[in-house]
Amino acid sequence: MPKRNRELDKNYDPRPLEDKWYQWWIDQGLFHADENDDTRETFTIVLPPPNVTGALHVGHAYDHTLQDVLCRYKRARGYNVLWLPGTDHAGIATQNVVERALAKQGLKRQDLGREAFIEKVWEWKKEYGGRIVSQMKRLGDSCDWDRERFTMDEGLSKAVRAVFVRLYEKGLIYRGKYIVNWCPRCHTALSDIEVEHAEEPGHLYFVRYPFADGQGHILVATTRPETIPADVAVAVSPEDPDKKALAGRKVVVPLTGGRVVPIVADNMVDPAFGTGFVKITPAHDPNDFLAGQRHGLPTIQIIDENGIMTDDAGAELAGKTVVEARPRSVQLLQEGGFLEKIEDLPHQVGHCYRCNTVVEPYLSEQWFVKVAPLAQKGVQASKEGRIRWIPNQWDKTYYQWMDGVRDWCISRQLWWGHRIPAWTCGDCGHLTVSETDPTLCPKCGSHHLHQDEDVLDTWFSSALWPFSTLGWPEDTKELKRYYPTSVLVTAFDIIFFWVSRMIMMGLEFMDGREPFKDVYIHALVRDEHGQKMSKSKGNGIDPLDMIEKFGADALRFTVAYLTVQGRDILLGESRIETCKRFINKLWNASRFALMNLGDEDCEGLPEPSEMRLHDRWLLSRLAGVEKSVSALMDEYDVGEAARVIYDFVWADLCDWYIEMAKPALYGDEGDGRAKASRQVLNRAFKDVLRLLHPFTPFVTEELWHAFAFGERPMELESWPDGSDLPTSEDSLAEMSSLQELVRALRNLRSEAGLPPSQSIDRAVLRFREATGEAFVKAHEDMIRLLAKVGRIEALGKDDARPRSSLTSIVGLGQVFLPVGDLLDVKAEVERLTGELKKVQANLQRSEAKLSKPSFVENAPADVVEKERERLEDSKRRIARLSENIESLSQA
Repeated sequence: MPKRNRELDKNYDPRPLEDKWYQWWIDQGLFHADENDDTRETFTIVLPPPNVTGALHVGHAYDHTLQDVLCRYKRARGYNVLWLPGTDHAGIATQNVVERALAKQGLKRQDLGREAFIEKVWEWKKEYGGRIVSQMKRLGDSCDWDRERFTMDEGLSKAVRAVFVRLYEKGLIYRGKYIVNWCPRCHTALSDIEVEHAEEPGHLYFVRYPFADGQGHILVATTRPETIPADVAVAVSPEDPDKKALAGRKVVVPLTGGRVVPIVADNMVDPAFGTGFVKITPAHDPNDFLAGQRHGLPTIQIIDENGIMTDDAGAELAGKTVVEARPRSVQLLQEGGFLEKIEDLPHQVGHCYRCNTVVEPYLSEQWFVKVAPLAQKGVQASKEGRIRWIPNQWDKTYYQWMDGVRDWCISRQLWWGHRIPAWTCGDCGHLTVSETDPTLCPKCGSHHLHQDEDVLDTWFSSALWPFSTLGWPEDTKELKRYYPTSVLVTAFDIIFFWVSRMIMMGLEFMDGREPFKDVYIHALVRDEHGQKMSKSKGNGIDPLDMIEKFGADALRFTVAYLTVQGRDILLGESRIETCKRFINKLWNASRFALMNLGDEDCEGLPEPSEMRLHDRWLLSRLAGVEKSVSALMDEYDVGEAARVIYDFVWADLCDWYIEMAKPALYGDEGDGRAKASRQVLNRAFKDVLRLLHPFTPFVTEELWHAFAFGERPMELESWPDGSDLPTSEDSLAEMSSLQELVRALRNLRSEAGLPPSQSIDRAVLRFREATGEAFVKAHEDMIRLLAKVGRIEALGKDDARPRSSLTSIVGLGQVFLPVGDLLDVKAEVERLTGELKKVQANLQRSEAKLSKPSFVENAPADVVEKERERLEDSKRRIARLSENIESLSQA
């Protein structure tokens, strides 16, 4: 058999291991999926494409780790795994990056012209666009890099055109005027997710609108007095009995020189907000725009694409910025006697996610997708169970977002992106939408064709990702083999913007087949105090810094271990350091095992006659862990799987079994026992490394080859399922009793302030049943070894407890630790007395709380239950402390 590496470095250093093994996996073709292999079940994930401008952040590290864990697990289970990577062209972000570079040269994109500017962007992408990919490799992403895609590569561009044209031909894409989120600096429409909201101080202005007949006025509350010149109506709620009677009357709009507008009844009005009267400004508010359409109202646009007030705003406001126009409009309202009062009102203000400019609702001609017909199919697929949401409560969020969804604005006023495939004839005005560039107008034959200047929203191409990346619209082998994909792993904040759109497009263009079977929604990463990470707060964590400091495995295992479905991760550097210690413990335990296994053949399982309790127990525990981890991973419960493995490795294998196996490994129990212990140890490490590999691939690959378990990548070895391991419930129960006894003795030693290395002359036990004494005799050598006691004595039922002893109750009975000769008894009594007073105070507090009906009846049930548990624990501790004080006081 191949020789084990007994010269494993004393200290675990992750960097050289990570560089070495990642390149080896690539050279071995481990990550490449075989589309011609029809013998194995497929498992497919398409990576949510990060922006080509981006750098790996902690959210990526979390999201990618979960995907990588699943892919490596499925490879080990024998699946034909495709994890397809790629990047998004990120229209606004990428264009801004290149424009800033040009600005340093004193140039604007307009100076270059469209074609030359786009060439510059491609040059930038070629030079810098691979940065995030290299960082993903540092994390250990096991993607099929041979199939890496880019949302603007030739194949995906072809798919984008095909989808646009086919939706247009079905009447699902149209061009029209609509309110959009508009960045006055970037000069483009923005999707809702590209708008970042922040609470800012503001005001609510109460303005008088006189009745046109001169009979009094109504009071309208608004946060945007500068838009009053664009008002075309005032709305009231039809549910407001007092105000709905005013519908049909007319009022005069202030600051307009006497423009008269109607009062209309509309359900958009919340009668509880402000005064119950809402001004309608269709050109500058999305809700007002819809109300205007419902009531056939005109639109007046008084803010232009640069955020400047137009001439229609009136001479006093024209030419001012929105920021300048607001105080001036307030001043004009005061001078005209229209302003009744002003109240403070903090409110959410939208900003462009790239340049932080305040976003304006802006009426402009754009391209739209009619979403409702597509959304209906998407909801149906989910309700029929063809798409499963994990955790399952996210389906409700999906339904809420899809219910009453508005048409999707897909055009952006940029140069970088998929240019809209629509051409207008300069002679007859005919519009041609085509998958290929037309050379003449199909209506009049003119060659004077002009392509639409706009590009498509980045989310449009991303919506096609699950099938466009597999070669659609061509009928490729990859498409046949890997679509639908198995699972989508992503965060909840893009369920509507991306997940829902992929569902709609997949169902529409892939013959009604959903793009993925499962949607695993994970939460967000926050700092260890639960705060959102941000540069301004200085509480962010750079995953590359953490990889450099602790290694990729430590970061990966940390985020996996902390994952609880439905809860945000609270991540701090100290947690990553803790997981680095776990990997160090595994490394050191492996070094111990390698030195003690030597070059002997340790394959196979021991003869039952050669196994002791701890051997049978460890193999039983290992079988249970393997079955549990497999079941958890199959249900995407990555966090609980990591915690199960962690507990087994740290506690069962390292803290208990290795310590108990040392006498046999050192030859103190004979050759048969030495061989049995080596076989158990060998099997435990072989299976543990396989279980840990999806989480910590680098260190486990290194140790796998150090143990000489195989020469191939370990993912190609069979996954351990515990089916061949002997199990024994009796062994688990016996070991539990032994561990309880040892823990009790260790706790008593700790309470007495005795160092772990100090041996104690004796421990005394009073057994609850006769079988207890036989049990202790059978395992006395292990109890003495683990608890560091010289001998164990039995105490008769009626015998007095040893003088100057500390005591604890265990399942076997009562254990006593005589400490009179080992410590200052007087000082110990004083310490225990002080602790007793604290516990008595805790007991009184719990009793006081639980005696109040208001607490028991009104507090959450779990809070009340915890208080009851605290009370019972205090009672037990008081009894034990009192007994120990009494015993020590007799010395």
